[in-house]
Amino acid sequence: MTSVWGRHADDGWYRPMRTPEGPATLHVRRDGSGVHGRAWGEGSEWALDRLERWIGFGDRPEEFEPQHSLLAGLHRRSIGRRFGASGLVFEALLVAICSQKVTGKEAAMAMRSMARVMSDPAPGPLPLRLPPDPERIAGARYHDFHRMRMERKRADTLIGAAGDASRVDRLADVEPAEARRYLERLRGVGEWSSAETVAISHGDADAVSVGDYHLKHYVSWHLAGEPRGTDERMLELLEPYRPHRGRVIR
Repeated sequence: MTSVWGRHADDGWYRPMRTPEGPATLHVRRDGSGVHGRAWGEGSEWALDRLERWIGFGDRPEEFEPQHSLLAGLHRRSIGRRFGASGLVFEALLVAICSQKVTGKEAAMAMRSMARVMSDPAPGPLPLRLPPDPERIAGARYHDFHRMRMERKRADTLIGAAGDASRVDRLADVEPAEARRYLERLRGVGEWSSAETVAISHGDADAVSVGDYHLKHYVSWHLAGEPRGTDERMLELLEPYRPHRGRVIR
């Protein structure tokens, strides 16, 4: 199975990335003795130093104690599922922007197209490509994105965010709430996009994607038996579960 930026192969997961130290590809595999990582490229040391956070060792799912019967059963069956923290804020924001108001399939197609024309081959043994280069995105024009089936609003948001990519990536060193406040000052980035971003970059298990078309209905139905919901009702139902509201949703 292939993901947008990497590949799941028989011998593990290969994940190309643009680190603060340069390009890298991280390979993660699991066997009876534990989880093992190796990496290639200028950013390999950075990637390996973050391996524990990538696979969710900074998360604390065991501290979640839901009383709702449905949540308790789901949590018991998925206790090993963790929120990993990539530390790559612009990359996570890029995915969130590409996913605004479209289906997952449409977002993935746009990101693959972008990686083909605004990126480079990734280091390592597999023919993978790095995530798109922020400098190339920032220097592009709308018609470049139109060929990737991306409308002007998302394209303009992405170009603007890419122009601030170095500052955005430094948000990895601040708390998720502070990172979200900064991100939401960027044109076209709202609560939904900032939550989607920090859930990946910071491993924020409390992030709630307000503004999602379906999410408010899912939460209202499963937690209260109400077939239709609002963002306000969703937040009300999730409030008792802080700081695990994102875990409830997942």
